[in-house]
Amino acid sequence: MKSLKMKFIMIAAFMFVVALSVPAQDIFAPMEAALKTGSAANLSKYLNQTVDVTFDDAQTTFDRKAAESALEEFFKKNPPSGFDIIHTGASKGGLKFAIGRYTSASTHYSVLMRIRESGNARLIHEISFVKE
Repeated sequence: MKSLKMKFIMIAAFMFVVALSVPAQDIFAPMEAALKTGSAANLSKYLNQTVDVTFDDAQTTFDRKAAESALEEFFKKNPPSGFDIIHTGASKGGLKFAIGRYTSASTHYSVLMRIRESGNARLIHEISFVKE
């Protein structure tokens, strides 16, 4: 009887953890799709009014329109052959983040996106592309 109760508790705990992680993936799904296709226009829908954009070690704070142009230029120089989110999480303060891998020809980039809630929207306030 105790083993059945223990199995139930383990299954319930697992389902609880999975249920908590699913919404985080949903938050990033449209951003992931935009990165997979290299669409700066689609990605810009999820950019904050100002956004920190990093390419390797060069970080710049852009307004939304300028960030879109910088991302468009990056995608032209590095057309995507794939993008996958590897990990999502949240800080103690509730700041959500995703770590992914962007692939272009033979070059791979680690991608970090940090999301803040702005009204009812969740917007990217930082995105980084660092060559692996």
